[in-house]
Amino acid sequence: MSAITVRALSTTPVKGTRLQTVDRVLLDSAGARGDRRFYLIDGRDRMVNAKQLGELTALVAKYSEDEARLQIAFPDDRVVEGPIRLGETVSTSFYSDRTVATLVDGPWSGALSDYVGQPLRLVQAADGRAVDRGADGGVTLISSASLQRLAEVADRDFIDPRRFRMLIEVQGLDAHAEDGWVGRSARVGEARIRFHGHVGRCLITSRDPDTGQIDIPTLDILGCYRRDLATTEPLPFGIYGAVIEPGAVRVGDPVLIDG
Repeated sequence: MSAITVRALSTTPVKGTRLQTVDRVLLDSAGARGDRRFYLIDGRDRMVNAKQLGELTALVAKYSEDEARLQIAFPDDRVVEGPIRLGETVSTSFYSDRTVATLVDGPWSGALSDYVGQPLRLVQAADGRAVDRGADGGVTLISSASLQRLAEVADRDFIDPRRFRMLIEVQGLDAHAEDGWVGRSARVGEARIRFHGHVGRCLITSRDPDTGQIDIPTLDILGCYRRDLATTEPLPFGIYGAVIEPGAVRVGDPVLIDG
């Protein structure tokens, strides 16, 4: 078997906006530093993402940690940017949980509301990262071979990995071999990750990762060969875990499974 290495890393500072590939991330107990630092809430203080509003995927967000400055580029070439100024706290609905976040003052909420045609507000996650599974799920991982296997089942040459919104893509193992990593830990670059479960898939994966338009029936394709597996979530594709030893991860870094 060839060595397992990190093939790609993908992040975004605003949950639901377009994923961007990076060469390096710093993992700590909440996941990748700067990743999903902000998220959006609707008029009822519910978190919204590209599952409900596919057009969010067309937005490109950039955040400077050193300058505490956020930039969001819109598909019409308009750019809204400025320093982060925090306002009052608000109790938000984040999937099935209630979580406290901080409203971000500035031009973004108005611009985003105009863009999607409904009221949205930009908030900063209280713990620094708006991740889906709390302390158990700050990191997600999938293999290149699994992506290729899905493309084969779909009778396509390529399926863009960004539509699955995973932090880490690895290469050097067989398709879906990462399924067997649940319950185990791995050294990934300088960090160590304990994997807790499989990532169950939803409608967001059917959206084009640049435009947000629904273009591939990914759930139907996954159901063709991934529906009745003994996994922690239905229609599994990739795994999630928690950082148990912080450190930097770079493209090309080795991945070593414990045991």
